[in-house]
Amino acid sequence: MGEYGGPARGSIYPALSQLEDEGLIEPTGEGRKAFTLSSEGREYVEANRERMGTPWKTVAEGASSELSGLRDSGQALAMAATQVAKTGNAEQIEAAREVMDHARRSLYRLLAGEEPGGSDA
Repeated sequence: MGEYGGPARGSIYPALSQLEDEGLIEPTGEGRKAFTLSSEGREYVEANRERMGTPWKTVAEGASSELSGLRDSGQALAMAATQVAKTGNAEQIEAAREVMDHARRSLYRLLAGEEPGGSDA
C-alpha cells in the first residue's frame, strides 16, 4: 500500500501497462499518462458489472462525514496545486510548494498532539 492507503506507486504503472496491453484502456493524450476505458474495456465492465460493483460508492458509504470532508478538501488542494503547476510562474510554483510543505507538517503536528499553527521550524 502507498503512503495514503492506496496502491503503491510502483504497482500503478505496471497495472496500467497490463490493462493497456489487454486493450481495456487507452491513453487520452492529456497530460501525463491519463487513460480512459477503451470500447473493449467498457464492454468488459458492463459484462462484469455485478461482480465489480461500484467501488467509489462503496468507499463513500463507509466514510464518515468528517472523513468525506477531509477527502474533499484534499482533492480541492490537489486541484489548486495542479493549476499552479500548469499556469504559475517559477516564483508561484515555489511558493505553492512551500504552502504544501507547511500544510503537511501541520497535519503531522496535529497527529502528534500539538496545537494547530505551531512553529514550522
